[in-house]
Amino acid sequence: MSGFDTYKTPLDSRYSSPEMKALFGARSRHSVWRKLWYWLAQSEKEVGLEGISDEALAQMAEHLTVTDEDFAVAAIEEKRRRHDVMAHVHAFGEVAPAAAPIIHLGATSCFVTDNAELILMRDAMDLLLPKLAKVIRNFSQFALHTKDIPTLGWTHYQPAQIITTGRRAAQWVQDLMMDLKNIEIQRQGLLFRGAMGTTGTQASFLEIFQGDGAKIDKLNELLCQKAGFPKTYDISVQTYSRKVDLDIANAICGLGTTAMHITSDIRHLANMKELEEPFEKDQIGSSAMAYKRNPMRSERICSLGRKLRSLPVNFADTYADQWFERSLDDSAIRRIDIPEMMLLADAILIGLDNVSSGLVTYPKRIHAHVMEELPFMATENIIMKMVAKGGSRQEAHEQIRVLSHQASDVVKNQGGKNDLIERIKATEYFKPVWDEIDGLLDPKLFVGRSVEMVERYCGAGGPVEEKLKPYAEYITKAGTAQLNV
Repeated sequence: MSGFDTYKTPLDSRYSSPEMKALFGARSRHSVWRKLWYWLAQSEKEVGLEGISDEALAQMAEHLTVTDEDFAVAAIEEKRRRHDVMAHVHAFGEVAPAAAPIIHLGATSCFVTDNAELILMRDAMDLLLPKLAKVIRNFSQFALHTKDIPTLGWTHYQPAQIITTGRRAAQWVQDLMMDLKNIEIQRQGLLFRGAMGTTGTQASFLEIFQGDGAKIDKLNELLCQKAGFPKTYDISVQTYSRKVDLDIANAICGLGTTAMHITSDIRHLANMKELEEPFEKDQIGSSAMAYKRNPMRSERICSLGRKLRSLPVNFADTYADQWFERSLDDSAIRRIDIPEMMLLADAILIGLDNVSSGLVTYPKRIHAHVMEELPFMATENIIMKMVAKGGSRQEAHEQIRVLSHQASDVVKNQGGKNDLIERIKATEYFKPVWDEIDGLLDPKLFVGRSVEMVERYCGAGGPVEEKLKPYAEYITKAGTAQLNV
């Protein structure tokens, strides 16, 4: 069969990065298993366990990367034994015969499967965090660039008080900053399962070390050092608690909701022709309608985000359904969900980086939309001016109400433009403020502290700049992510 004859996940063929796909590939995973067996044997020898020779360790060290031949051996053995871990123990022993008697000594299968999962999730978060930081930087720069472009705010998807384009983008930035914080918390708090035995009591290791618990503690200290973790979880059963997976999923999958929110806004703005995602010179928007410039990048991100945001329920169910010290109904779903979660997040960040690096605004179009609604928004200021001239607020309000309904009728039923200002200028009651009305129609008078808020949050010395300092080198060196297809 060729590669076109069997199913291949689109996360591999279309969306995710080579580095993330490689991380969760079979060679990476099973090579981590071999490293864990090597570290275990090393550490057991270092705390005084006899029977582990230097030759055994040397042979293990020479074969830490699983080859195609190793996979072939393991496949045959797994078919016989129906046990993937023992199949790979056998394959490792064939290329490191001096170590064969001591590979996996004292361990249960979860020593390699769970510890490997923790390593892979840690390394995946280390790939995601800098990419997320760059996306935040992109949107932050966009917010600063557009901080003083007045635009309609929308509540209930109805025109509301004016904000600025940059002020809206600053909200996107803040939401992404929350995702960055949540993922960082999970990354920084991630611990190791270590060597815990079959039910987490370390009984097998107590037997190996003849009742010396201090040696077991030292063994786990060494394993953590070699694997790059600060310590082990205080309590584990046969597995580390699946609550860990749920906490990580809540942080990672939260990014999916943020991505959907941001790109849904972009899609609506594209419909209004106020904002567009990048559009390549030869890109086709529609197979039938040649004029179209569909926001396909944002639509893709929404689609991937919808899938990502749905995953926490699987992790919650897996955690809740574990029986006592462990049941195997967690295995198959985690093989799917953990890699898929990281690949989805990776693909979303590739898309967000691409979109946020090339957003295009159309200030004249934005201004035109503002001016369609501004007459209604300016009426409160006109009323205040009338009161300052000695008029009655209630009477001014009633006059405005009547004229506003007339102008709305022109817009809604006659298809005309908003002529409220012209009506006010033609109404004798408002003659005391006629000369001042035009001065009240500058959109910048209605944006409040939008510009200041963007500068304080996204500008020099602000929270965004401070938060992104650890990622500065990556941001500087990384180019714009390109979509695979």
